[in-house]
Amino acid sequence: MLAIGMPSVASLVIILVIVLVLFGTKRLRDAGGDLGGAIKNFKKSMSDAKNGVEDKVDDAVEKVTKDDPTVIDAEVKVKDQDKV
Repeated sequence: MLAIGMPSVASLVIILVIVLVLFGTKRLRDAGGDLGGAIKNFKKSMSDAKNGVEDKVDDAVEKVTKDDPTVIDAEVKVKDQDKV
């Protein structure tokens, strides 16, 4: 019967050896690097969201409109209309 809880150190070592034999160290290193990069990008995007991505978007739009004179920048305003 299986015991519920943490596996022993010997079990973890056997599992690690099997994983190394199946995948090899290069593939595991690449997978670890990819996972680390994904976590780094996730944290960066979360901090960008907290620091006001809207400001960065506005700055980017401003830069594009300055660099390209054919871009028309306009703002639409709607007046309050009486409903009949």
